[in-house]
Amino acid sequence: MKLKYFSHSAFQITTDEGKVILIDPFLDGNLTSPVKSDDVTADYIILTHAHGDHLGDTFKIAKKHNSMVIAVNELADYCIANDVNAHNMHIGGGHNFVFGRVKFTIAHHGSLSPDNHFGGEPAGVLVTIDGITIYHAGDTGIFLDMKLIGEMNNIDYALLPIGDNFTMGVDDAVKATEFLQANISIPMHYNTFPVIEASPNEFKAKVESLGKKAIILEYGQEIDL
Repeated sequence: MKLKYFSHSAFQITTDEGKVILIDPFLDGNLTSPVKSDDVTADYIILTHAHGDHLGDTFKIAKKHNSMVIAVNELADYCIANDVNAHNMHIGGGHNFVFGRVKFTIAHHGSLSPDNHFGGEPAGVLVTIDGITIYHAGDTGIFLDMKLIGEMNNIDYALLPIGDNFTMGVDDAVKATEFLQANISIPMHYNTFPVIEASPNEFKAKVESLGKKAIILEYGQEIDL
């Protein structure tokens, strides 16, 4: 299985069976992304919330490739209303898909679409495939229930926002790694815009000072899981 980082909060998971899952595919309007929507494919698209820098190019990609969107109920309904296939879920609920299991968690943020459609509650997401669990925190501030998420799940990779202003900053994200107890933490949601400039190297150093592991993915970098 492979994990690729496109920048901001956009990731791609490719399973050993060749299934492609995108998370928050903000590509065309993202100056830091090395690829655009025409360069990717997707069997599934997981959305954490409806903001334009996360909903991104979902409709364009999903219509082109007949992808299924996985999102909380209101956001899934919004996708369906825009002629996109979707699977409705909600926070605390999990579902077994052909590629693996998806479960949504809470996140403290907002979820209004670019055309002012309410996208339901913002979320984080746990994706478990072939025994490997990835936690994508979405856009969120730190919250104590991250400790519960870590206790109830053996998280292999935690994808955490560090850009501050709209989400956790570096220090809160470092504290989140203590709560989550993930094997490896990966920073995201930084340096896309001036207001969320942050140092992934600072995050990595502070996590490693706690005896934990963090890696920085370059834009477009893909790693084996």
